[in-house]
Amino acid sequence: MALVKKLTAVGNSLGLVIDRSVLDLLGIDRETDLELTTDGRAIIIRPADHAYLERVRTSARKVTKAQRATLKKLAR
Repeated sequence: MALVKKLTAVGNSLGLVIDRSVLDLLGIDRETDLELTTDGRAIIIRPADHAYLERVRTSARKVTKAQRATLKKLAR
């Protein structure tokens, strides 16, 4: 289902009004954290998966710690 939308002025920014039916379908409400990404052509908005994001952060910390010397050499 493709919906065509226009952005709405919100102060100095622009906002996207999402239909209630779409919000209900995805289980999104006013309190839901949203993850916004892009593939270079499209904006992708989805409910944030905090557990996934924490796993990514933990993995990044482990790699950084394990490869600290290599990363310092690459940064030169």
